[in-house]
Amino acid sequence: MSETSEDEQELQSNDDEEEFSGGEETNNEIDDANNKEADASSDSDEEGEATANQEEKLTWEQLGLNETLCKACEELKWKQPSKIQREAIPVALEGKDVIGLAETGSGKTAAFALPILHALLENPQRYFALVLTPTRELAFQIGEQFEALGSGIGIKCCVVVGGMDMVAQGLQLAKKPHVIIATPGRLVDHLENMKGFNLKAIKYLVMDEADRILNMDFEVELDKILKVLPRERRTFLFSATMTKKVKKLQRASLKDPVKVEVSNKYQTVDQLQQYYLFIPVKYKDVYLVHILNELAGNSFMIFCSTCNNAVKTALMLRSLGFAAIPLHGQMSQNKRLAALNKFKSKNRSILISTDVASRGLDIPHVDVVLNFDIPTHSKDYIHRVGRTARAGRSGKAITIVSQYDIELYQRIEHLLGKQLPLYKCEEDEVMALQERVAEAQRTAKLELKDLEESKASRGRGKRGTMDHDDSENFTGARKRMKPMGGSQKMTGKKNWNKSKTRK
Repeated sequence: MSETSEDEQELQSNDDEEEFSGGEETNNEIDDANNKEADASSDSDEEGEATANQEEKLTWEQLGLNETLCKACEELKWKQPSKIQREAIPVALEGKDVIGLAETGSGKTAAFALPILHALLENPQRYFALVLTPTRELAFQIGEQFEALGSGIGIKCCVVVGGMDMVAQGLQLAKKPHVIIATPGRLVDHLENMKGFNLKAIKYLVMDEADRILNMDFEVELDKILKVLPRERRTFLFSATMTKKVKKLQRASLKDPVKVEVSNKYQTVDQLQQYYLFIPVKYKDVYLVHILNELAGNSFMIFCSTCNNAVKTALMLRSLGFAAIPLHGQMSQNKRLAALNKFKSKNRSILISTDVASRGLDIPHVDVVLNFDIPTHSKDYIHRVGRTARAGRSGKAITIVSQYDIELYQRIEHLLGKQLPLYKCEEDEVMALQERVAEAQRTAKLELKDLEESKASRGRGKRGTMDHDDSENFTGARKRMKPMGGSQKMTGKKNWNKSKTRK
């Protein structure tokens, strides 16, 4: 992740403000509407409570879903629909475009997957739905959820993401799956290079984490995809933080969309305890180790701003005996999935990641999210801390703020509309760890240097990537490698020469 200049940060903050303010007039209108609603609700409190209870008791069948899908939900032990599902599914079944806004971990995937599967049962066809996501890991997760929900109806899904073999993906697409889950860049590669592959039959387009997809990063790819999609289709946009910019939403080609909003502002779930910790930047590592010791036994996700920082922090924690594992965008896709699976299966208790893991990933056992580096964009904070306290569980989020992060942190508080409490640490206890952490930092620095040298000598360092796995082999790998003796080398050479002369 590249460092941003002050000018760029100002622009980003202006963007953020535009997106969540929406102008004074709009806010006044909203306030008036809220006041009217408050008056109306105070008159009929009892009626409101009765309706809320009825809503909570709603079953999957009452939403109008097919019997097979209701059974699939019961098999997955989903007792009743969540708020976003209660609101979005009936609207989607009516054949309307939907903009869905709900907190992280509230069941948005099922809110768009179930109506698609319901429509597919009524009108079976190949290349039925296309789901676009900003990250590869999220694409695989959505694919798993579609397959779980559609197991009873023989659903065929295909996940198309970068970093994987294009030929294998091409063969999967040639089998004409019902649902394609893709990242925009790789889908465009297939559209441009694969003969006979087109999206003319698509009936449903979903943009998960829609504000990220509609951002400038995917502008070129998204325009190419929208050009080849049929105009007669249903479009669903879902996210925890939705853009309010009309221009961006118009690009999604929505037709009279219904906005389903179960969280009326950028908010986190009530079960999430949020704290900040204000410390000098040079003691960040020491405080990190102290928090990990203090909350030992929990499962952690630690967010860093750069790939290099994620690897360095993982190496430092490993040398102190923590079961840490890095995950970042410069790892190959197979290694990213392997790292994620090790964390999901609880083989590792600490996942140190860049923002590739901040959106949409559902890992139920995450107890604590640590923002080791503060996010540049305020909205990324909402997504990061949403990795814990999912589906009604409780969780904790701690953001480390240094003297250089004050402005970024104030933007986060402005976005949340509240001030967070201070996470209390005993300074003497923290500073007692200073020597051990300093030693671990030196070890990590040497190992990182070793990694880069060995990578360069093997000729794998294209585009400056740090493509190594998380296995313990790379901790001091060079020191443990046994160099081949001189006699062995010579023997090998002689044998090679003999075989050459025989030929």
